[in-house]
Order: sequence, then C-alpha cells, then structure tokens
Amino acid sequence: MHIGTQSLEDFYQEAEQFTGKSVNALLPPGMNKEVGHFNVFDVAKTIKEVKQKNVMPYSRRAYYKVSLIRGRNRAEYADKVIQVRQNALLFGTPKVPYHWIPQDENQSGSFCIFTEAFLMKNLSGTVLDDLPIFKSGGYPVFEISDEVADEIALIFRKMEREIASDYEFKYDLLRNYTMELIHYGQKLQPAAALHSAKNAATRIVSLFIELLERQFPIESPHQTLSLRSAKEYAERLAVHVNHLNKVLKENTGKTTTELISGRMIQEAKILLKQTDWNITEIANSLGFEEVAHFSNFFKKQTSVAPLVFRS
Repeated sequence: MHIGTQSLEDFYQEAEQFTGKSVNALLPPGMNKEVGHFNVFDVAKTIKEVKQKNVMPYSRRAYYKVSLIRGRNRAEYADKVIQVRQNALLFGTPKVPYHWIPQDENQSGSFCIFTEAFLMKNLSGTVLDDLPIFKSGGYPVFEISDEVADEIALIFRKMEREIASDYEFKYDLLRNYTMELIHYGQKLQPAAALHSAKNAATRIVSLFIELLERQFPIESPHQTLSLRSAKEYAERLAVHVNHLNKVLKENTGKTTTELISGRMIQEAKILLKQTDWNITEIANSLGFEEVAHFSNFFKKQTSVAPLVFRS
C-alpha cells in the first residue's frame, strides 16, 4: 500500500475532478484575508473519485478533517479496523494516515477540512492535537444513530450556507460550528474496533516502512529528518512503542531502532559518496546536532569513520 502526504494544494487538485469546478471556484470567498484555511464539501460528490480508486488511499493529510459519512463503511486507522453499519463521524488528523472503504452504494454526508491556524481564536492557547478527539492512540471513528447523524448534518448544512454568504463575520461562525463538531465527537463513545492480529501486524509494518521511506531521499542540506526515534514513529502510527517493536521484530527480524538506523546509514553513505556536502551538513540533515555524535553513529554501524568512507 502507498501512503502519500496530501497537502491542501493536492486536495484541491483532486476536488477539481470530483466537483467539476476550478480551484478558484472551490476556494471560499475572502479566505485569503483569513488566518488558516477552512472549507466544506458534500461526500456524495466524492464517490466518483472513490469508485475509480476502489478505496480512499492511506494518506497523511496536511490538514484536519471531520466527516459525516452515511452508509456502510470500513475504516482502517493504524492497527485498528472499524466496521460502520450505517452512520459515522470521522476525525482525521495530520499525525496518522487512515483510509475508509465504502461497503455499499448508498453513500452520502458532508466533510470539512481546516488547519489548526483557522481555529486559533477558539483554542485559547490549546494545541489541537492535545484535544481528546485528535490524540494519538484513540479511536477517530464514531458510529452514530440516524437521530445523531441528522443533528450533525444540520451543523454541516449551516456551514454550507454560511460559507456561501456575504456575512462579514461568517468565519467566526464557521469556527464555532467546527468546534461544535469537535465537542460532539468528544462526547461520543468510540465505535467497536475489530482486530485481526495478522492483518493489523501487516498493516503496521507497511505503514512504518512507508513513513520511514517518505523521509528520503535527502535532497538539500537544509532538509532534516522529522522522525528519528522508535517512539516518534509509534506516536505517528498511534500504537505503543513496545507493540511496534514487537510487530517489526516478528515480521522483519529487526527492531524499530535497527530499521531506522539502517536506513539512515544507507542515506549517509549516499550523501558521503554522491554530494560535496561537508560532514556537518550531512550530520545536521540526518538529525544529529553534533558532528561527533554522527561520526560515532556511523563508525558503530560501519566500522569506519565518515571521512574514511568518503575517501
């Protein structure tokens, strides 16, 4: 499976296809005058795109997303598989890739996308990822009744109506509606997760490898690895670090740290042989604050010093 990093620009390129509208027509009026970004869409209009790809691909999005999905679905999120029989409220975070698979033809609903900057006024200094609904390790999919789905659909209808209005303070209202959805989700009980040990393990391994490989190649001395430790990868995948280590060891024969170190050494060798970057630049790009730490790491893994390897 492939995990892509979908930016807002990527999203709008896809949105052009499933809506038939240009990016300029899709962008909310006056949003360029606002801090952050927000928009709202109809789920039914994305179904054509879903059918063409069979499933929504795993993607680590560069924005947050709240979706009301009406219809039978299966959601896969890190090592969790969640079956939804009728209606679902789904919360997407940039931290963890996920996808959902429609299980019937009767799909409808709405979704909104937004950046943390958009909600800054409402968060009062709170980090969005610190809210229970967006914390790693939880369940992002909530199965809901028709009655609750109708209530949430009303919020989305208010969003759709407001975003098309000329009201001067409409984005303040939209922030309040978005926070209402977030608080609604935080009050709901998580949907039942159906675990398949073998499938979950395979999924975790695939997601880990994708996250690891997505950081490479390093193409500039100014580029720095964003993930370096086993703990950081576990947090991104919403699993306990011990569980991640166990699954990787059982399936690859190597620990999380060994896999990370091996890929870093592979990249270090390429940079030493194929670039004219100095050792400090290479060390920094690989996340080492001190050249000595990089040299010790490289020598421990290869038995030679970086300069010796380069020569």
